[in-house]
Amino acid sequence: MSTDFQYMSRCIELAEKGQGNVAPNPLVGAVIVHNDMIIGEGYHEIFGKEHAEVNAIKDAQTRNPHIALSDCTLYVNLEPCSHFGKTPPCTELIKFHNFKKVVIGCEDPFEKVRGSGIKSLRENGIEVVRDVLKEEALNLNRRFITFNTQKRPYIILKFAQSKDNFISAEFPTEENRWISNAYSRKLVHRWRSEEQAVMVGMNTALIDNPALTLRDWPGNQPLRIVLDRKLSLPNHLKLFDQSCSTLVFNELKDEELNNLQFVKINFDKDLPGNICDTLYSMSIQSVIIEGGQKLLQTFIDENKWDEARVFTAEKMIGAGTVAPEFRGRIVSSSSVDDDILQIYFPQI
Repeated sequence: MSTDFQYMSRCIELAEKGQGNVAPNPLVGAVIVHNDMIIGEGYHEIFGKEHAEVNAIKDAQTRNPHIALSDCTLYVNLEPCSHFGKTPPCTELIKFHNFKKVVIGCEDPFEKVRGSGIKSLRENGIEVVRDVLKEEALNLNRRFITFNTQKRPYIILKFAQSKDNFISAEFPTEENRWISNAYSRKLVHRWRSEEQAVMVGMNTALIDNPALTLRDWPGNQPLRIVLDRKLSLPNHLKLFDQSCSTLVFNELKDEELNNLQFVKINFDKDLPGNICDTLYSMSIQSVIIEGGQKLLQTFIDENKWDEARVFTAEKMIGAGTVAPEFRGRIVSSSSVDDDILQIYFPQI
């Protein structure tokens, strides 16, 4: 692995630490190198706070105040911002310190950046090298990129199926409710903490009565979303306990009631598109859909999904609700105790 690849790999490693805390901003890590030695590093830690480049510069100046940044190379996995947002443009800070070289993983697709950061640095006489570990950099920020290029949230499908391809028993009970094991369920709670929203359909809300909270993992609680077309779900369900923000898609009313928000959408035509458009307007960058079968299949049929995470348990059910059908390519397969977890991306 070349030196550039090693330092960019470290940027990506740092950037991942911001997962669940920076959306709708991207995940960004930065490394400052002088004479083949890292003298400062940082990452974007919390939305609205300092960007990775700022934190790396502060770190370098604290740890190595005797080294001039003009003699250093800055590595960053995403093109530095060139616009005023919650914070000033990172390009201005980079130019102020006159870095001799900036190495970038991939271009920022956000319309207020999109190459302008690279252009600004080059016009200031700074050497810019781009597309180092580009595929890895793009994959890291796939939520941010999807949101800014396709104008919709990044959609993750999640379900557990039995060895004979059922996602629930014909007659659900408290005893046969869980298909995946306790370790897999804890992993799902971690996943929730990494996304901005988690969504279920009406049948799942009614039959399983899920809380969709982070009981088994620390982190930020995502927005809970449920589809309730005719507002017929009973108020005693856990989703309506107002313990955290909950969005109810329906076709009857728009209303806000403390932590409950009712949003009216069209259920008759392109339901996934209508959901995505509304969530995009709310700056929701990613959603994990946890069921049920009808909701999952609807998003699959409309080709509105980006990733599928499927647990397959050793148990057999015999009869019940058949798992959703989709075509995808497996990008990873692993064991979670006695469950098999396979992650799919859509076929190219």
